[in-house]
Amino acid sequence: MSLSAAYSPYRTPSFLARRRIATYFTGGTDGILTLVSTLQQRGFKVHDLSVDVRDGVPESSMVCTVMVTNDDIELLLDHLRDLPSVVSSELV
Repeated sequence: MSLSAAYSPYRTPSFLARRRIATYFTGGTDGILTLVSTLQQRGFKVHDLSVDVRDGVPESSMVCTVMVTNDDIELLLDHLRDLPSVVSSELV
């Protein structure tokens, strides 16, 4: 039996998994709209979403669960961190 060059017994396939992320941002409700639309535009389905926006507080928070592969989670977090309104974005 011959295996193709693309097959490697040591390479694990990438499966979608639920990953919980926390993002701190500025801009109040406009900031959350930007975050959610960014996730949607990049094709991530948001399963749970919790937002804390308070009047007079400079930073707000969003915690959500998205379906993403292990290979793509750091790319997603980096992309969120690159948004002007985002202070930080991490796995929870």
